[in-house]
Amino acid sequence: MALENPIKGRGSSDNPVNRFEGHYTDYDLDEISGEKPSQKTHLLNDDTKTILSHNTSPDIPFNVGLNPYRGCEHGCAYCYARPYHEYLGFSPGLDFETKIMVKRDAATLLKKELRDPKWEPQVIAMSGVTDIYQPIERDLEITRACLKVLAEFRNPVGLITKNHLITRDIDILSEMAQFDIVHTTLSITTLDKELGRLMEPRTSSPYRRLKAIEKLAEAGIPVGVNVAPVIPGLTDFETSDILRSAADAGAAYANYILLRLPYKVKDLFMNWLEQHYPERKQKVSNRLKDMREGKLYDSNWGDRMSGKGNYSDQIKKQFDIQIQRYGLEKVRPPLPTHHFVKSQGTQLPLF
Repeated sequence: MALENPIKGRGSSDNPVNRFEGHYTDYDLDEISGEKPSQKTHLLNDDTKTILSHNTSPDIPFNVGLNPYRGCEHGCAYCYARPYHEYLGFSPGLDFETKIMVKRDAATLLKKELRDPKWEPQVIAMSGVTDIYQPIERDLEITRACLKVLAEFRNPVGLITKNHLITRDIDILSEMAQFDIVHTTLSITTLDKELGRLMEPRTSSPYRRLKAIEKLAEAGIPVGVNVAPVIPGLTDFETSDILRSAADAGAAYANYILLRLPYKVKDLFMNWLEQHYPERKQKVSNRLKDMREGKLYDSNWGDRMSGKGNYSDQIKKQFDIQIQRYGLEKVRPPLPTHHFVKSQGTQLPLF
């Protein structure tokens, strides 16, 4: 992939060829500056007929996921979900963060699926792919509508996000917490504001994510931190500071995930490093290969989240020591399903 100039406010600066269709959609250069202009976000209707997705991956801790959006305006340069956009005929590059598929009927579809006699109450993960609180959620409120349905049925849910916007829904989440049917997680990659701005351009700042943990904890909502992704040679040295800051804010548990670079994400992220941190590119590459048997990515179950080898073992050992030091070694308790009730179409009282 040829090196492109960065685009302000975007994690990608290129639209690599769709691996299925072979299409390449470039963007016109500005006639005056000669650079690619920042691209506007386009919302496209997703007319899916079902809202719950099922997975059988042995290294993913949930079986059912709910994703109101496909594509993510957060634009994280490293996002492992970018290749999913290729199944829609788009590029995993700029298309992923500018062409967002919106499931406007998500709450209606969710209610239909939970009413189905075949539904067996279980934890639903929001979300397993793209962020449920990306910027467009502020106006569309699709995630909030889905949470209202889950509260109505008292179906347990786990939420993970990089956005402070989750605090908007504390009213619903705190009610669900009374039945122990919700837990929340904030992902924090770095505490470096400038690095975060370049690498995760439309997410909440590290400070705002810590404030979200604080607000959720104060409201009695179980909340943890996910140090993800750990990027060797770029952010790995921050793990201790992230864990300490999250614990001080009220986080009760912690997890980490090693950087994953499937398909074209490898090229996109290496391109991003060359643009913004060229002096660290080789170090990041070498350490990843050290943990991936000479490759930038290994998709094998169990290894793709943590890698293997000496450096991988070192990261895990240090993480285990640090979560004990900061009181984050608690195991997140399983969410119960016995509170589930079949809704009759009216809002049921939680109490």
